[in-house]
Amino acid sequence: SMTASLSKRITADSSKYHVSISKNHYQHCNIRRELSGFSFAGPRNLNEIMKTELLENKTKAEISDIWMSYHESKERVHGTVLKGSDGLKVLQRAEKLPFFIEPIFRDDGFFMLLSQFQTPSHFLLAYLEVYKMDPNRAQPLLTFSIFNDMVESHDISLLRCDVINKGIEESEGRKVMEFLVDCYKVEEEHEKWVKEFNEKPATFDVDDYIACMNQKWKRDDDEHVDDSTK
Repeated sequence: SMTASLSKRITADSSKYHVSISKNHYQHCNIRRELSGFSFAGPRNLNEIMKTELLENKTKAEISDIWMSYHESKERVHGTVLKGSDGLKVLQRAEKLPFFIEPIFRDDGFFMLLSQFQTPSHFLLAYLEVYKMDPNRAQPLLTFSIFNDMVESHDISLLRCDVINKGIEESEGRKVMEFLVDCYKVEEEHEKWVKEFNEKPATFDVDDYIACMNQKWKRDDDEHVDDSTK
């Protein structure tokens, strides 16, 4: 199947610097074309995961605990939370600027995912190399959603990542979701990277972006080094 072969290819490709790109690279990659082959694989709304009435009478801290522990016991999914105002901000910005890229670093190399936002609340991430060859064949390797059902009542957004392709590790899926959310949420990253990538791809500094993301991955690896020994 395509998924299995893609999984093998990701594993093979990730060990070499497979994306050495010139500044104008993304301008020529027809990124504005809709990912027509893309279908969203994760739950489409919060009720598909958890009945919202079970959460209504809980405190914000309780909702956060319930959400996190529910996902901890599940394979190939990751759950986290955001301040409600941040969850709203990320979705508003993603609606205006739906495309971005997110690297996955392994050993001394990386490979690039292309993210496309789908209203109302879903991000779909495909292998950029496949997308460039044929946008219609690019299938999501992972998807994530931001559910804002509890924002008005509790000022909390609930995030869920589904890692679809076996070639992507669960921990990599978590990082991709968290760092992509940061790129939309953090003012400086949004202005410098997401806005530029969507509106002025010719001036998007891909080398600077990759270097910054590499630092973030390293810091995250250091912080989570104890998790694997638990």
